[in-house]
Amino acid sequence: MRPVVRLHMFLLSLLLAPLAAMHAVEPKTGESKRIDLGDGVALEVVYLPPGEFLMGSTPEEKKWATGIEGGAQPGTDRESFEGEKPRLTRVKHGVWMGRTEVSVGQFKRFAEESKYVTDAEKPGGKTQVFDPEWDGYRLTTKVAHPWKSMVGKSWRDPHWGFQNRDSFPVVCVSYNDMNAFCKWLTDREHKAGRLSEGLEYRLPTEAEWEYGCRGGSKESLYFWWGNDLERGEGRLNISAIDFLPGRKKTWPLGKAPWSDGFAFVSPVDHYGEKGRNGFGLADTCGGVWEFVIDHFDPKGGHEEIYYENAAKRTVSRPVCRGGNYFDVPGNARSAVRLGIQSPTYSDSRDGFRVCLGRVVTKQ
Repeated sequence: MRPVVRLHMFLLSLLLAPLAAMHAVEPKTGESKRIDLGDGVALEVVYLPPGEFLMGSTPEEKKWATGIEGGAQPGTDRESFEGEKPRLTRVKHGVWMGRTEVSVGQFKRFAEESKYVTDAEKPGGKTQVFDPEWDGYRLTTKVAHPWKSMVGKSWRDPHWGFQNRDSFPVVCVSYNDMNAFCKWLTDREHKAGRLSEGLEYRLPTEAEWEYGCRGGSKESLYFWWGNDLERGEGRLNISAIDFLPGRKKTWPLGKAPWSDGFAFVSPVDHYGEKGRNGFGLADTCGGVWEFVIDHFDPKGGHEEIYYENAAKRTVSRPVCRGGNYFDVPGNARSAVRLGIQSPTYSDSRDGFRVCLGRVVTKQ
């Protein structure tokens, strides 16, 4: 082949490269990839295509949640946070979402490499943990809650009363800490040449999270598997028939009528295929509360990211979703959402999962 022909073909390939990239084959729903965090630690993400779903809950669902089986406390504002009725919501762009909540081992890798100090570990820092002296709510006399704020506790030692394991979801980390983990991962992947410009690891938006939690369902279901609590056996970790460590009592109030094997946290993806929804995401209901990137709007979640101040793009009251190991069944539904008091607050019931998607500007 003559040199001039080779040159023309080379130039043509340069012109066609962007066009080819635009028409690249979209990943398959549920396709997964492993992100190397170094030192033998990896994080798995799965692909969620663009799509739509019904955000929120029906009056019938709210009634069940506060009824005898759901066990949620009636007469509060909590169910109103889900909106008056389900509304069609779109996720316009495909994203890759963490198969599981970020684990202790993955967060440890971040802290070791970046030398990051969490809000709970800073001077004057504290976190909400289980009170080992708690022996009951005493609902007819003086209500006593099983959680207290403590200094000297953090994601390294959430005060379980038993050994913290690398396979547990990381807890006692704040919204600030979660964003720091995501920024570290984004910068790490950019430097390694594995991440395109315009993409970032971040917390999911509220719409992305609920879309992911529902697993591709087009119906307004209580849980990702349907409306029947009994079908949740072997799928999630919530308040169930499990003795508290060293005691002969379970969590009080409403609970699932089976043993899920753990009074506190279970390892991420412990329930395997049965615990994964239609997208292949694990532990989206129960486990630990998962933070999203949005500011909390008590009227309901939004299709696009929601800020406290749109002009300044601020978030001072983050949103958490999905319930936790201590929660009654009615508080571990796909539509449940709560506002967290501040970006520095942390709790041994709260964690997060990452999302790889288009850059979303935040403070």
